[in-house]
Amino acid sequence: MASEVREMKSIWFLVGLVLLVMGGLVLLAGVVELFSPSERQTVLADTHPGIWWGAVMLAAGSLFYFKNRK
Repeated sequence: MASEVREMKSIWFLVGLVLLVMGGLVLLAGVVELFSPSERQTVLADTHPGIWWGAVMLAAGSLFYFKNRK
């Protein structure tokens, strides 16, 4: 019986995967908010923070995911 050695994935692989999923959701919510704004506006609503943070989270998640996927 051949023993199969499996390498463990890095924790940064999981962090990247979580950031990718959450960043996609935040970006999607920001785009929906862009096209149908709510009635109550916050002070910095014109800067569209959902789009910015979604993009930042997607970029960081992509970096972590693709750097540690092996």
